[in-house]
Amino acid sequence: MQKHLVNLLAWVDERFPLTSNWKAHLSEYYAPKNFNFWYYFGSLAMLVLVLQIVTGIFLAMHYKPDAALAFASVEYIMRDVSWGWLIRYMHSTGASMFFIVVYLHMFRGMIYGSYRSPRELIWLFGVGIFLCLMGEAFFGYLLPWGQMSYWGAQVIINLFTTIPFIGPDVSEWLRGDYVVSDATLNRFFAFHVIALPLVLLGLVAAHIIALHEVGSNNPDGVEIKKNKDPVTHIPLDGIPFHPYYTVKDIVGVSVFLIVFSAIIFFAPEMGGYFLEANNFIPADPLKTPAHIAPVWYFTPYYSILRAVPPIFNSQFPGVAAMGLSVMVFALMPWLDRSPVKSIRYRSVTYKLWLSLFVVSFVILGYLGTVPSNVWGTFDAATSVVGGADRATIVARIFTVAYFAFFVFMPWYTKNEKTKLVPERVTG
Repeated sequence: MQKHLVNLLAWVDERFPLTSNWKAHLSEYYAPKNFNFWYYFGSLAMLVLVLQIVTGIFLAMHYKPDAALAFASVEYIMRDVSWGWLIRYMHSTGASMFFIVVYLHMFRGMIYGSYRSPRELIWLFGVGIFLCLMGEAFFGYLLPWGQMSYWGAQVIINLFTTIPFIGPDVSEWLRGDYVVSDATLNRFFAFHVIALPLVLLGLVAAHIIALHEVGSNNPDGVEIKKNKDPVTHIPLDGIPFHPYYTVKDIVGVSVFLIVFSAIIFFAPEMGGYFLEANNFIPADPLKTPAHIAPVWYFTPYYSILRAVPPIFNSQFPGVAAMGLSVMVFALMPWLDRSPVKSIRYRSVTYKLWLSLFVVSFVILGYLGTVPSNVWGTFDAATSVVGGADRATIVARIFTVAYFAFFVFMPWYTKNEKTKLVPERVTG
């Protein structure tokens, strides 16, 4: 039996690079031996991507991309399809967990300098994945055809009309009509299940290929390829990705699946942050919800949009700031001028700036989930500054702090006092 399997493998290898790919990307791909728990999130992102694709396929089998039938088809999945409720909750929870994992994966890159040379292209592919993921989530958000889906899409699409010259045409093209309608639903369905997943898979493949070409970063920011065994040419501070990290990742996967399952079975709505109450009401073009807000993973950028005041009755400055707040991540490889990569050897200055960025991101995320008048109202008769103005001021302060992290990065990274980086990884 074993001889037949060996012969079969040899036959396949003559026609397809199976064994060579296995060696290049797993068994003979040497990764730094000092990976910590921050390095779980890359593999977890791959796991969630597979979960989203598989559950999405099963949902598409029963979903009807028709304005008259979409909401009822989701209810049918939840109530009548065998295990349909589980598949739907896995997909909806997976969307939020995808962003949690990706945000933590990006944060790891920021603290250990994984965007620095020679990994600029890996980072750019990663930013592309992030943008594609945001588009995928936005297009999928309309598909349940609930109140928040409908009006959220209406608000976001209308933002494109503020773009000079081409804005109205872009909005009309996205809708496929003059209003959000059946044509919009069909268009978003096509983008969500076909177009963007293909782009996303291509970017993920490019991201991994680029990573394995230059090698993984590590908490010390030391390039392990610089210290190789003179005979075997194997990095002295590297270990094979398989079996060491494939086994280690099982620990991260196990913890993740426990949390993932707990959310699905006990709190799939997560208090309205994962699934809003208004989305369990059929879309009604004649009844606007009292408070329209995006899902939690978009709220920091939505808060930036609301914080920037309009100019000449145009909301384009806010839209531009919202777009720039995402795109600016792509510039980090060239904004960071520090002589070291890892936060372990960087100054207190960088740590304070990074902490300010994280605090700003979290507070902006919170402000984006609540109505603008959550802290009160402005009394025009008495000119008393109330809660709405205070909330706006807070949002503007942290919007400035968010962008200041990037704008001043060339200055505070170039002038920081760093520690001596070791020649070899420290473990």
